[in-house]
Amino acid sequence: MIIRFCLGRHPRPRVPADGSFTGGPPRYLLVMANDVVELILADHRRFEELFRDLRNRDNDRDKLLGELAALLVAHAEAEESEVYPALKRFRKVDDEEVDHGAEEHAEGHQALLALMEVDDSASQEWEDKLEELVQALNHHVDEEERTILNDAREAVPEQRRAELGAEFVRVRQERLDAGCGSIEHVRELVKATGHRVD
Repeated sequence: MIIRFCLGRHPRPRVPADGSFTGGPPRYLLVMANDVVELILADHRRFEELFRDLRNRDNDRDKLLGELAALLVAHAEAEESEVYPALKRFRKVDDEEVDHGAEEHAEGHQALLALMEVDDSASQEWEDKLEELVQALNHHVDEEERTILNDAREAVPEQRRAELGAEFVRVRQERLDAGCGSIEHVRELVKATGHRVD
């Protein structure tokens, strides 16, 4: 099975249900199989691309921030509801690292909300809040890739990673379709998960 993810400037990344494919590189990344590790890594690379674009004052920062917020929240919620609980069942995947990943999601949501609440995307305050979000997310991505995802690649059978990948994509898309990147939803997330942050 080939899963196709939009990595261009599309506000809602989608997996075509019928297998159709329009467009081509570099706007799209072809991910072979449903491997949850590869799917998560693809999202991480998209976050990096969005951060590069958000740093450019000539771009439509409001639109890009909306895309980042939606993908970031959907990604985190899919990991926490489907991937993290399943990974805890494997002895070689460290439960503490998984719990720490959820804590870092809460920190990322706080940094995202702080950026979304700045009205002027041309202001120094906006730039500063963007860098705080970039630092928080880059820290999380680095740790998750070195620990959780490497452990999952080694400890979780390929078939199970494919099943988790399908669930990850399903939940992520449901959250995207529900408008999970709205400032109201991010505020609710911060309120609900603030206790996780040290």
